Amino acid sequence: MLEEIKGIGTKTISELNKLNINTIKDLLTYYPFRYNYFKPVNIKEINDDKEVVINGYIQSMPKVMYIKRNLNKLAFNLKTDNIIINVVIFNRAFLKNNLKINKLITIIGKYNKLKNTFTASDIKLNPIIEYKIEPIYHLTSNIKRQNFNKIIANTLKANINIPNYIPNDLISSYKFIDKKLALKYIHQPSSPNEIKQSKLMLTYEELFVYMLKLNFLKQKIQKQKLENIKLYDEKKLQEFINNLPYKLTEDQNIVLQEIINDFKSQKRMNRLILGDVGSGKTIMAFISLYINYLAGYQGVIMVPTEILAFQHFENFKTLFKKYNINVALLTSSTKIKERKEIIKEIKENKINIVISTHSVLNEEIIFNNLGLVITDEQHRFGVKQRKNLQEKGRDVDVIYMSATPIPRTLALTIYGDMDISFIKNKPQNNKKIITKLVSDSDIKEVLYDILEEIKKGHQIYVIVPLVNENEELDIEDIESIKKKFASAYNNKIPIGTIHGKIKTKEKEKIMNDFKNNIIKILISTTVIEVGIDVKNATTMVIFNAERFGLATLHQLRGRVGRSDLQSKCYLISNYEKERLKILEESNDGFYISEKDFQLRGTGDLFGVKQSGDMNFKIANLKNDYKILLQCQKDSENFLLNNIKNIKSFPNQEKILESIIFID
Repeated sequence: MLEEIKGIGTKTISELNKLNINTIKDLLTYYPFRYNYFKPVNIKEINDDKEVVINGYIQSMPKVMYIKRNLNKLAFNLKTDNIIINVVIFNRAFLKNNLKINKLITIIGKYNKLKNTFTASDIKLNPIIEYKIEPIYHLTSNIKRQNFNKIIANTLKANINIPNYIPNDLISSYKFIDKKLALKYIHQPSSPNEIKQSKLMLTYEELFVYMLKLNFLKQKIQKQKLENIKLYDEKKLQEFINNLPYKLTEDQNIVLQEIINDFKSQKRMNRLILGDVGSGKTIMAFISLYINYLAGYQGVIMVPTEILAFQHFENFKTLFKKYNINVALLTSSTKIKERKEIIKEIKENKINIVISTHSVLNEEIIFNNLGLVITDEQHRFGVKQRKNLQEKGRDVDVIYMSATPIPRTLALTIYGDMDISFIKNKPQNNKKIITKLVSDSDIKEVLYDILEEIKKGHQIYVIVPLVNENEELDIEDIESIKKKFASAYNNKIPIGTIHGKIKTKEKEKIMNDFKNNIIKILISTTVIEVGIDVKNATTMVIFNAERFGLATLHQLRGRVGRSDLQSKCYLISNYEKERLKILEESNDGFYISEKDFQLRGTGDLFGVKQSGDMNFKIANLKNDYKILLQCQKDSENFLLNNIKNIKSFPNQEKILESIIFID
């Protein structure tokens, strides 16, 4: 318990909880995100404009000048290496009473030789004599850095059992330092080598545990046998495929065969379909639901947004209008009376297929004979949510789908507990999206092209980025963009806006008006939902494109080019042009994801909101990818050796439990 640690009271616990620190383990694994390295230098040896660390004795009483309401300046003289310099620091008036004449202090900042003035960014009242490394943490405004350092120090001194999850033979083989020592070094390093040693050990442990869980789950899934194989009428399936308004692509046919093989086997299906935007994953989901229906089971597809759920519902009804399939749409907007009727019919097996948001996870929804669960945009749901849905039936097959292309080797590693299908090629009738990188000064070219597209009866998406990753939306910015577009077209073109503060119903109305070609230009601060399909939209304009990763830009671009109409994407930016040119060169999401992984790591591959599956505390999949691959091998060998030594699977599970099921 946190209150056991000296210096942690009720108020501090409340602040720590805001940082998602709820246990002593959370506290010890709340690692610094960077370090400051301090080494005092002689003022005679330094150059202008370089940040330095200086020790000296205060020579004059500090004076405070109030420049304006939120700005003050503290000034005093300091003697260092027999030179008296003028020191100024801003917004540190509270330090005045601590700065006594002849007191030795350390100042950090920049020295101007000509003016003999040192502009400090920080003052250390406890001087740094030789060399110091200072850990820097993300903290709330109510937790001071000094206090947090004391809490960490007290925790490290406490008599706490800190288990090491790396097997002893691997610790010995890789010469890892002790776990307790690694935690001390990461929080209280005295040299760069200590940081390096601790990071290596803690990163390996985190990735080893992750890969061990995945490999263990994969073995467990492979050992699970379904009570019944899903038998279905293959002629009816082939008839449906033959009657589709288009031919399946080569990749779709390969994936379909993999799904059919899963249905015919006795093992529980646990498949991830990774497909580029517009590659046709949805029809794979619909065909899978149809196979499951023909076998006599209920099916459900869970999507992250109501708009996407409604779109799937409408598309499913259109494709299966000649078939006797009872499909229901269930979202938070479903009226109470209708909802009760749907829940009743699900329980009585009168509804064959449910298309829903997370609403389907509600405990009151009980399936009569659930056989297949499909999770669309699977990274938007946590493991517990997906598992909750799977447990609503006994012999439940599972398909996950994602339009986020992930480098193949990375996907096979991080989703190692699943069978993975890739859909790379797109329907041949869809033309390549022409992508152009445009500077702000050339925006007139874009405005003219938009007008030409609207004259042809087509529609436009315009994206204004988030200000930052905590989703504080720049509403003024979206309105100013709207005014500029309205002014450019003399208020004669219907324009709609979507941002995070718009209520769901209003948002749905705007999206429906856009789908129905009432709104011609849709300006959005939010990422237009993956999967939203408006075939008449031919142009995507993305402002401040440099703020996005390549993978996100590719997904946004994928909102257009969903028909045989020629589509375009304009990236408006004055910055990072070399990086953005990758999108001009390629429409291949998997190639782009490889480039994004090399440039930015995994953060952008999965969007701003992580699902929680891979919220590593110290590991970074881009920097530590070689360690991840080694952990994959080591965890496989560890499991293999344990299986050899232990005859019964349940006993093995008990032995591994301490490692596998870590909080």
